[in-house]
Amino acid sequence: QVQLTESGGGLVQPGGSLRLSCAASGSIRSYYVMAWYRQAPGKQRERVAITSSGGVTSYADSVKGRFTISRDNAKNTVYLQMSSLQTEDTAVYYCNRVPPGSWGQGTQVTVSS
Repeated sequence: QVQLTESGGGLVQPGGSLRLSCAASGSIRSYYVMAWYRQAPGKQRERVAITSSGGVTSYADSVKGRFTISRDNAKNTVYLQMSSLQTEDTAVYYCNRVPPGSWGQGTQVTVSS
């Protein structure tokens, strides 16, 4: 089974940017749809962005226009470029296929002044 490892999180001020990466231990070519999810404290995990192998993308309303998902099948990596970050974006971010398989450790994003 392909293992997914998220990285790139950290502490950033409101209005700042971060780029998250998700490295797969094997090929993601067979995963037609990949996604980024997030889970804020006390809340359910939610899906924020998806990308198909053909490059079609879709976003949750809460991040539309601020986040950009992309994938590099040759590098077995999925990215999430986040800009204009808000305190409400504070969460642990995970990548996974759709529907999701086993979860990785995620990467913490904290937006605070």
